[in-house]
Amino acid sequence: MNLAKKIIANELDIFESKFKDSVKSNVPLLDRIMQYIVKRKGKQLRPMFVLLSAKLAGEINDVTYRAASLVELLHTATLVHDDVVDESYERRGFFSTYALWKTKISVLVGDYLLSKGLLLSLGGKDYRVLHILSDAVRQMSEGELLQIEKARGLNIDESIYFEIIKTKTASLLASACAAGAWSGTENEEITEKLRQFGEFTGIAFQIKDDLFDYGTDRIGKPTGNDIKEKKLTIPLIYTLNHADSKLRRELIYIIKNQNRRKEKVQYVIEKVKEAGGIEYGNHKMLEYKNKALSVLNEFPASETRNALEELVNYTTDRKY
Repeated sequence: MNLAKKIIANELDIFESKFKDSVKSNVPLLDRIMQYIVKRKGKQLRPMFVLLSAKLAGEINDVTYRAASLVELLHTATLVHDDVVDESYERRGFFSTYALWKTKISVLVGDYLLSKGLLLSLGGKDYRVLHILSDAVRQMSEGELLQIEKARGLNIDESIYFEIIKTKTASLLASACAAGAWSGTENEEITEKLRQFGEFTGIAFQIKDDLFDYGTDRIGKPTGNDIKEKKLTIPLIYTLNHADSKLRRELIYIIKNQNRRKEKVQYVIEKVKEAGGIEYGNHKMLEYKNKALSVLNEFPASETRNALEELVNYTTDRKY
């Protein structure tokens, strides 16, 4: 991400300042929690996509900074709520908001972040940006509920998996790119093109995340966590669809009834590896990565385009 950080270094500093201001509160408890969250933010991939999309489409301006802040506020709100839903005590190697402040406060903090984002956009009269990102929130909620519904019946349809990750994960990155593009150009055709670029990148990003669950690296969530939560990701779906009836029944039984037993989860992981599920997942990830780069290459060659290409490569090459 070196090139990306280099060409928008000043803009990232401006964004950082504006984002910190956007989460300030007059309630001491809330302000302490906001400071904790801000200090432990991730790599700010989504704001970088907003800024670079605006720069590729036209220019970075005040609307762009508000769009980047809105994206980060929405993303942070979803993470806070996700930790409550998943009862997760860890986020990026640190205690989660849920671990420190429990359910009630965490839900209210997520709501606060969401409301701050909405007010930020309304205050700037960024109605098109707000529409783009509100639609992402709708899709994310639908994707999460679809995943819960399908987990109950252990649905092993690959098309359902892609529908889930497109709405649950890729929609926010797609909207980040679209919002950035709109802020820089107010051109619907360019906005849609960069939305599609973000969607393909987001799908590749989520497949990479799902593949981590079958590795041994410490990445902030336990190996086999998706299996424990009965989430059928692409490596497992491929394995179940290509296993003989005996192995398939055995794996489904473990996922349904023995998914909290460490040795059984490890057995499923080994069978996925033996069946070629990891290789298939990698193949699909690279397929979507190449789709993203194909859309990106429709834009004229530039340092900004190179920086976005670097970010796409990062999503699939990262180690955590």
